[in-house]
Formats: sequence, C-alpha cells, structure tokens
Amino acid sequence: MASKRHVFDGTIPDLPLQSIDTCIDQVRAFAPDVVIGVGGGSSIDLAKVVAVLLTHGGSVRDYYGEFAVPGPVIPLIAIPTTSGTGSEVTPVAVVADEERGAKVGIASPHLIPQVAICDPELTVTCPPALTAFSGSDALTHAVEAFTTLARPIDAMLTEEHVFVGKNVLSDHMAKLAVTNVFKYLERAYRDGSDIEAREGIMLASLAAGCAFGTAGTAAAHALQYPVGNLTHTAHGLGVATLLPFVMQFNRPACAPAFAELAELIGLTGEDEAARSQAFIDAVADLFARIDIPLSLEALGLRADQQDFVAEHSLDAARLIKNNPRPLDLPAMTTITRAAFAGDRASLVAA
Repeated sequence: MASKRHVFDGTIPDLPLQSIDTCIDQVRAFAPDVVIGVGGGSSIDLAKVVAVLLTHGGSVRDYYGEFAVPGPVIPLIAIPTTSGTGSEVTPVAVVADEERGAKVGIASPHLIPQVAICDPELTVTCPPALTAFSGSDALTHAVEAFTTLARPIDAMLTEEHVFVGKNVLSDHMAKLAVTNVFKYLERAYRDGSDIEAREGIMLASLAAGCAFGTAGTAAAHALQYPVGNLTHTAHGLGVATLLPFVMQFNRPACAPAFAELAELIGLTGEDEAARSQAFIDAVADLFARIDIPLSLEALGLRADQQDFVAEHSLDAARLIKNNPRPLDLPAMTTITRAAFAGDRASLVAA
C-alpha cells in the first residue's frame, strides 16, 4: 500500500489556538501514524500539541500546565530549521491563548519527540534577524538552566516536577551551549553561509534544549510571556532583551555560576564578583552587536503596560519556582521597570 501524507503549512508564529484548531480540523480524519514538525519552535510546538489532541482528544486548554497529558502520544519527529528554541528535545509546548491574553505552557515528558533531525544546512537561509533572536534564545535557555535552582533528590521528584532542576548533565549541556553561542552566533549573523558557524549554533540550540528540558527556565521566560502578547514580537527577541536585566537582578544569588561562565568564555577579573559582572556585561554586549533591542521600550512595550507585565509574569508558576532568587510582584516590577528604561545599573543594589 502506498504511503500517504498530509502537509499543514498554516502555522502562525507564537501558536495561537486558532492555528491549532485549523490543523486539527484538517488532519483528524486523516488519522496519521506519525507527526513530523518541520520549522522553527512554533512549528515543532504545533506538532506536539496536535499529537496530544489526536491521541487524547479534548481541547488545548485541557492540557495547560504540568502533567496534564495523560499518556504517550502519536510518535513525534522534529526537524528544526532554526537554531534557538531547542523544542526538538524538550518536554514543553507554548501556545498563545488570545482569550486569556497570555502565552501558556503545556509541559509533559510525553511531549519529547522520539527523533530529532538537526541539519545545519536547513538554517543557512535564515535571515540575520531570525538568526540573532533564535540564537539569543538558545543562550537564554543555557544561562537560565545553568542558574536555576537544584532540587533535593527524592523518589517523587519526577512525579512532582516536569523540570526537575539542574544537575551535572544539564550543566554540561548549558556550558556547551554558552561556549558555542559566544564563538559562533555573531559569525552566523554576519554571514549566513558560514556553515561552521551554523553547525555550531545548531549544536548550541540542541544542547541548550537538553539543559533546560531538565533544569527549566526562569524569570526571563516568565516576563516574556506577557511582553510577547502585548508587543507581538518573537519569543527569542523578548527573552534576549530581558536576559541582561534578569541576570543583573539574580546576580546576588548567582555570582559563582556567572563567574564560572565568564571563565568558560575567556573573561578575567580579580575576583568572583568582577568575573560575574563581566559575564553579564558580555551577554549584553553580544546582544547589542547583533541588534537585539536594548530595552523593553525599544522592543515596543508602552510605559502604561509595565505593571501588566510584572503582574502577569507571575502566572507562569512553573518558571517562577525555578528562579535562583525569590520572585514576587515587587521583584518583577523592579526588573520590568529597569528593562523598560534600559537601566541595568538600577538593579545593582536591588
């Protein structure tokens, strides 16, 4: 019998529920044996969610949060054509629920694709801007995974948390990603045909996905959810704009980790404090060189939207609990206002 396939090419960036419903309407009667996600993070996340709905039925909203997917899904194959999201190896899909005015995560070990095919040649036509903010997303994943909280090991850890906290293996993957992003991202941004750079960034993306798929991410991602909804900007662009400010806020709890990453990329300093600050500055400088916005205002956020961002960032409980420094509304407001103004210095004593 000849094999059959159905191609859905209507994925909308940030994955509004309408895009998912349209795909399901087209493929439900087709009853696929396997779902293949080809493209960037939204395309792969669409494949994940569609596999859940085809297997278990119901509404997308039935699966919000952690552990709501009741069992295995139709086999998934992920073929990324950008280098940044790491979705090809992670247990999460993020959708945009416009009725709620929020981006929401679906997190379950059942969402990890069975196969990931990562071919850097598929990324050579990515334009510079897409290369920049997807690669910056990978760096954000790596930094947040490396600095997230480690959880005490007990028999119920994987039953209570999809993202179980950092460990030796996630740290190894995060450091590989950081090394490669600093070595290759600007090269790939300047010359998209530089296949060595493309390969290095794709490996960084994959490694960062492996890191945060275990350890989780934190405040930069929590803040990006409302920022992305309000500004309609790409996820990677938002988290990259936020990351230096989140790092500056977290520095009192992360100085040893930031100092270690500084040494990894060849930065020096007379003491741990100097090296940790040097790493934050290096991240901000790299992002500036590849034209990441320097503030939330430059990203397109309005001044009167700052309080909304701070308040609704706390809705992402699975991210808030990972942050190395405790987060509450005053903390999120402090970060948001500094990021809006582009004023990292205001966070030094925060």
